[in-house]
Amino acid sequence: MKNNKGMLVVLSGPAGVGKGTICRALLAQAADLEYSVSVTTRGCRPGENEGKEYYFRTKEEFQKMIENQELLEWAEFCGNYYGTPKFHVEKALNNNKTVLLEIDIQGAKQVKKMYPDGVFIFIVPPSLKILSERLYGRGTETEDIIQLRLAKALEELEEIKDYNYIVENDYIHAAVEKIKCIITAERCSTSRYPLKIKEE
Repeated sequence: MKNNKGMLVVLSGPAGVGKGTICRALLAQAADLEYSVSVTTRGCRPGENEGKEYYFRTKEEFQKMIENQELLEWAEFCGNYYGTPKFHVEKALNNNKTVLLEIDIQGAKQVKKMYPDGVFIFIVPPSLKILSERLYGRGTETEDIIQLRLAKALEELEEIKDYNYIVENDYIHAAVEKIKCIITAERCSTSRYPLKIKEE
């Protein structure tokens, strides 16, 4: 009989591609998904809440978490740190939960080494032009940061080969439906499905 350990679903993609919006839609439609809230040292944006979008910490606090090995993965971008609390993910997986993790490519590589059987999904924009428009449309970052993010996006697209699936985010509803189908298919995989056929 196969074990009953949960499934880790990792979403990655360039900044501005809509990962956060997709995650919120998935969580609203699928009650059996558990979102892993990341830790960051960046400032809280309008509409964000502590413990919901992120856990907001100082760089000193974040460094302590690294030293205490409390993070599953962590990365630095544009002077800010981002990481995934280890305890929450491990507890949810051990309780047979499907955990949704939204992290960058650098972090996903770290996670894949520890959870090679995870489901890794790369979100792509319809075009780089649209990605640029979305970044500018957010109105939360300076011109320099936006240009850094666009340059990084080009580099990140080279890493698609390391992912199991690619989902284009042209329309949120369509992207969400595709990811829901991927999760359903993976749950039915012979490598995951516990053999529990009733005798009667």
